[in-house]
Amino acid sequence: MIYREAGQFKTSYRQDAAIFPILQDRIAIWFYLFVAFIVIPTFGSDFFINSMMIPFLIFAMASIGLNVLTGYTGQISLGTGAFMGVGAYACYKLTTYFPETNIIILVLLSGFFAAGIGMIFGLPSLRIKGFYLVVTTLAAQFFLEWCFIRVPWLYNYNASGAIEVPQREAFGLIVTGPSASPSVRYLVVLSIVVFLTWIVSNLIHGRIGRTWMMIRDMDIAAELIGVRPLYAKLSAFAVSSYVAGVAGAMLVFFWLGAAEVESFDVNHSFLILFMVIIGGLGSLVGSFLGAAFIWMLPIIIRAVPKMTGLDINASTVEQLNFMIIGALIIVFLIIEPHGLARLWAIAKQKLRIWPFPH
Repeated sequence: MIYREAGQFKTSYRQDAAIFPILQDRIAIWFYLFVAFIVIPTFGSDFFINSMMIPFLIFAMASIGLNVLTGYTGQISLGTGAFMGVGAYACYKLTTYFPETNIIILVLLSGFFAAGIGMIFGLPSLRIKGFYLVVTTLAAQFFLEWCFIRVPWLYNYNASGAIEVPQREAFGLIVTGPSASPSVRYLVVLSIVVFLTWIVSNLIHGRIGRTWMMIRDMDIAAELIGVRPLYAKLSAFAVSSYVAGVAGAMLVFFWLGAAEVESFDVNHSFLILFMVIIGGLGSLVGSFLGAAFIWMLPIIIRAVPKMTGLDINASTVEQLNFMIIGALIIVFLIIEPHGLARLWAIAKQKLRIWPFPH
């Protein structure tokens, strides 16, 4: 088989501790990036890019944010949708006050506002956990939704109550507004997602990530060996909310074009939680797999019957989608709690030892 590590010798601890220690994995990553940056923008249709790839990347980014908090730190949250909203509204206000600033910089800066709000609502995690923390983050969700509706300053006193994306340019190209092409918006979103995924990956594999996982596995023992719960938990809330805030800003500015409070309601928080559960807790790859699966599932449910000559209406597709996702969540929680990412890891392990039994 091609997927082998025989003969690939490590001559340093740094090489042995690499995220992708096998040459084939490194080649695969570069291949995926080539397809994402070159092939899809060149040959993909506007519908495919705008309706499938852009939302997939945005929800994968939001899933990474929640995975940092829930998968790596063990702090359950139902407020991801609201933190995405904070990033979106913050970016909208930044474009109002700094209209000449590069919109990509404003999108990245908007995440800091979400990080600040996330740290405030993360303070109760120092005293409570489990179900009570879920209730606290749910309260944050409803409170922030109320702010998005009842504070007209956030949407510039717009009579419709919505935030509308202005046309902005970056590097000589129109990247937001109705005139921006799907390919340009896709490349901007892809670049931000790759950059932030790289940052989060380095955090997870470093000292900060180890403290998160210590808190997740046994917080009392972690505190006894010198880990500060205040620093670990609040840093996890900050990073998680920052990533979710940037995802929310991208959701509005590079995909929807305009948004109301319904774009950040509790349903989106549950949707992102489902992506993390099905994709795999504590896995960046699982965040992408879960987002791809849940976002593509309704499209597959509608497309497969059409190939056989059947026609399914939208309500039936939605009901089938809920039924399949609910059943899969139960199956994964019982059989494979680590989700699709674990199945992917098992498949790669079997390839490495094939044809010998495991």
